[in-house]
Amino acid sequence: MNASPRDAFWQEENIQWIENHLFTPTSFERANAVWPARLGRNEAKPNYHVGPRFTPYYSLHYVVDGIGFFSQEDHTYSLKSGDLFCLFPHVSQEYYTSAEHPLKLAWVAFDGRMAKDVLDRIGLRPESPYLSRPADAELERRMESFFALIRKDGGDGAELMKSSIFLGILGWLTETAEKPSRKEAGAESWLDKGMAYMNLHFAEGITVQEISKYAGVDRTYFSKSFRKAYGMTPVRYLQQLKIDAAKSMLAETEYKLAEIAQSVGYPDLFTFSKAFKKHVGLPPNHYRHLKH
Repeated sequence: MNASPRDAFWQEENIQWIENHLFTPTSFERANAVWPARLGRNEAKPNYHVGPRFTPYYSLHYVVDGIGFFSQEDHTYSLKSGDLFCLFPHVSQEYYTSAEHPLKLAWVAFDGRMAKDVLDRIGLRPESPYLSRPADAELERRMESFFALIRKDGGDGAELMKSSIFLGILGWLTETAEKPSRKEAGAESWLDKGMAYMNLHFAEGITVQEISKYAGVDRTYFSKSFRKAYGMTPVRYLQQLKIDAAKSMLAETEYKLAEIAQSVGYPDLFTFSKAFKKHVGLPPNHYRHLKH
């Protein structure tokens, strides 16, 4: 990640040189479990200090070089090359550089219904938002590819390429994360398997029986364990996936209500409208009117 601050994509600010790209997710991207909202990198000046402040989404920061500090609540972490820290939504945080060894950071901010779960797999949680790691040349290569793509004028395939590279970055961090012990991983692995199955096939009329069979456990045990882990039943989660997908389509497309109903897994418009009003408090046509 060796782009020069004299590059036309960089801007000089009082506390840093920065390259910053903001994204507005499309309906295609919002249908994914996670989607990028912002990509950036900087070279800090000696007075670099951000916060305390809140962020509306998840922002994953990688320390390319330098020394600095990251604070959340009563904890302050020392930053060095290779480290990761995450800004969680609506949590007050601040970070700043050592004047002698200014920070170089790269970050990707994102959101989505599975954003918190993805970060948990990487090892980052609201109560533990920092990971000490060695420098990661592969991660830097993937980040560099992301910047290279965004700097180009996007063609027809740019949307898919952006999603592919972004998910590849998260996949790499998940793959290289420190794994829990076999005993700790047991229940988590089949719950994750069931969750992934629901995220992919929620619109296809799947049942809890099918999900638990795919995960390899008894239906009742799966339902109880799922509720304990996620605070809702599998049936409720499936309903939420359908409603979330419908909300995105209502807000961002001109599809007919009957088409949306079928697309997210409801047998007819009446059943869809009834379920949507129950969960959202508005009929789908009123929701669309408010969002347009």
